[in-house]
Amino acid sequence: MSRSHPVSRRRLLAAGTLVLAGALPLGAQAQGAYPSKPVRIVVPFAAGGTTDILARSVAQELTKSMGQSFVVENKAGAGGNIGADIVAKSAPDGYTLLMGTVGTQSINKALYSKMPYDPQKDFAPITLVAGVPNVMVVNTEKAAARNIRNVQDFIKYAKANPGKLNMASSGNGTSIHLAGELFKVMSGTYMTHFPFGGSNPALLSLMSGDMDVMFDNLPSSMQHIKSGKLKALAVTSSTRSQALPDVPTVEEAGGPSLKGFEASSWFGLLAPAGTPMDIVNKLQQETAKALATPAMKERLLAQGAIPSGNTPAQFAQMIDRESKKWAPVVKASGAKVD
Repeated sequence: MSRSHPVSRRRLLAAGTLVLAGALPLGAQAQGAYPSKPVRIVVPFAAGGTTDILARSVAQELTKSMGQSFVVENKAGAGGNIGADIVAKSAPDGYTLLMGTVGTQSINKALYSKMPYDPQKDFAPITLVAGVPNVMVVNTEKAAARNIRNVQDFIKYAKANPGKLNMASSGNGTSIHLAGELFKVMSGTYMTHFPFGGSNPALLSLMSGDMDVMFDNLPSSMQHIKSGKLKALAVTSSTRSQALPDVPTVEEAGGPSLKGFEASSWFGLLAPAGTPMDIVNKLQQETAKALATPAMKERLLAQGAIPSGNTPAQFAQMIDRESKKWAPVVKASGAKVD
């Protein structure tokens, strides 16, 4: 006769826990637990630039709404590739995110002969944070000394002084770099390109007089334009910026050779490929809520950024479209980084 074995209370409780856990959808289990520790947002450029400004604004709001610290880490270098690669190779658990840019996700693969990551396959898009026009800025004092009051004056001076103007950028392959390269090709001018490790050091060099021009993201230049240290000649978008309504577009100000000129930037959150969709969706929803608040919208619009908060699928489609758009621009400009 078989003999029954007593089952311990501990085993029964453990079994019951497993049954209950198994009854819940995986997404619900993960969503309930996330985030259970601090989350880092990697900014692939130096502190002080637009990527950094937007990442810190978003991190502050997510910290409030999600009950854990969202900490920004700056990992600059190689046109954003170093920081992006760190995230691409991180665990897909939602605790390492990237504030990606048009450069890291859509331009660099056409610009660099070797890429350490695949901009589309190695990431799970979360949401577009903001679109930003670039602005053509010059050192106010140097511009006055050279009688440069507008884009056409600049082109005239550049053609009369070939190779004497230095163009700063936040790094090879950034939209700031490519906007300048496109301007050079279309206007028939030549400027020596100096890549920096982010917008802030490039701007400091421009304001000190070492550099002559920069096609910077508007938010990082705005305070210097308002202070009078930099003179805004034009914005690189197809329409004027709400933040600088009196500043013309490059197309408006540059004459026939610059007809159709457009080179804007964008910034968005991404996670490593394979990150559970419930985590991706939660991050998108919380970021979209933050971007929709009146205070955040007003702050970003005042800086020249246009807040978004679109869905992961919409952001993925945008990255694909932008990749197809920029590849021929890179080729036409002749820009290449080995």
